[in-house]
Amino acid sequence: MRMSLFAAGAVMLAGALTLAPSAHAQAPVSAEDAREIARDAYVYAYPLVLMEVSGKVATNVAAPPGNTDAPLNQFGHARAFPDPAFTVVVRPNADTLYSSLIYDVAKEPLVVTVPDSGGRYYLLPMLDKWSDVFAVPGSRTTGNGAQTFAIVGPGWRGELPAGVTRYDSPTAGGWIGGRVQTNGKTDYAAVHAFQGGLTAVPLSAYGKPFPPPKGPVDAKLDMSAPPDQVDRMDGAAFFALFAELMKKNPPHANDYPILDRMRRIGIAPGQSYVPSAQSKAVQEAIAAAPAEALPRIKAAWSHAGVLANGWRTNLTAIGTYGTDYLHRAGVAFGGLGANAPEDAVYPTAFADSEGRPLDSGRRYVMHFTKAQLPPVRAFWSLTMYDERQLFTENPIGRYAIGDRDTLAFNPDGSLDLLIQRGSPGKDKEANWLPAPASGNFTMNMRLYWPQAGIIAGDWSPPPVRRVD
Repeated sequence: MRMSLFAAGAVMLAGALTLAPSAHAQAPVSAEDAREIARDAYVYAYPLVLMEVSGKVATNVAAPPGNTDAPLNQFGHARAFPDPAFTVVVRPNADTLYSSLIYDVAKEPLVVTVPDSGGRYYLLPMLDKWSDVFAVPGSRTTGNGAQTFAIVGPGWRGELPAGVTRYDSPTAGGWIGGRVQTNGKTDYAAVHAFQGGLTAVPLSAYGKPFPPPKGPVDAKLDMSAPPDQVDRMDGAAFFALFAELMKKNPPHANDYPILDRMRRIGIAPGQSYVPSAQSKAVQEAIAAAPAEALPRIKAAWSHAGVLANGWRTNLTAIGTYGTDYLHRAGVAFGGLGANAPEDAVYPTAFADSEGRPLDSGRRYVMHFTKAQLPPVRAFWSLTMYDERQLFTENPIGRYAIGDRDTLAFNPDGSLDLLIQRGSPGKDKEANWLPAPASGNFTMNMRLYWPQAGIIAGDWSPPPVRRVD
């Protein structure tokens, strides 16, 4: 029964919207209205365009090279945590190893098999091409047992084999951004074994031998950072690509208001877009859109969430967005693939308890009372980043610390995490998170499978207090 709210709804929406421009004539749009619509349309379109560029970069390989890149419809697996040499993405993760799959199910469903995790926490969030999370198989939702599911594209009406759970993707393309709990480097072998049991095959090959085909490699493809590529697109190129992407990836059913506005500047789902065919006012608005919209998108990312105890935490408009297009674009820019709060919450600290930037030349402590320890079902950590938002060399090679480490608790059950450049002494190093050798720094907490108090905003991390 589930098939269909997504699939049939998406097909009906795409069809109806494709026909709509001819159903009623549009009055000429003023220059002022054109600029406003073009700016808002850019914000609306940004995640779809960024997902497309990111997917092309990630799948431009003949075979998985040992990281999260892989050909289309195949898994790529990270085999180790990032280190200070890793600069591909900012604010890297030293808690989980990633398993990633870029999918296209326009022709037929993709069947994914997941092994029993043996109690290990994992999640396989699925994002549609607009970057909204629509399903999250894994420990929290489906449990740790073995399972098989199919990702089904819009309009597919066939039957799946018995025992295969159906997930209807609102769009033909999308991404699985899987995370697998990894308890330090000594845990790599066990995680690799779980990753090795993750398979994906087209429905037509399910139950048959299926050696993964080599992927096509485009030697001319721009492999630079996807956000930078989108930044460099002029308005005409951006909207022309956006219109083509909407042909396979229909808008959501609550998008009618923005779609009606976009028709006034000639953009409609299911139709190609030729800016040169528009009025001069519209052409000028299209050209101006990137410069007007990108600063808003980037500001939305940097100011997202609420501030408490010096920590900024985003509990809304992340993972799933409804019609909050600005925050959706902001998260795509700064954290594409972000989880919904029910799966993970990521408080960020930029300053100490008195509002001063965190300085690697100072010493700090985070004091958790016994009652204030993070209320999570899976695990939690605190990660250190330098001014570049990357890991940095330190004497003990520790980039994150958390409840899976051998921490030393105080007699009353409270916990002090020590944050500083130099060792606090051998007897205290169990609780030491090294700061960079120089400059300012920031930190992230990662709270996996948070309990209700975190999601409701009733719990916040304790302040970072300077103690020197």
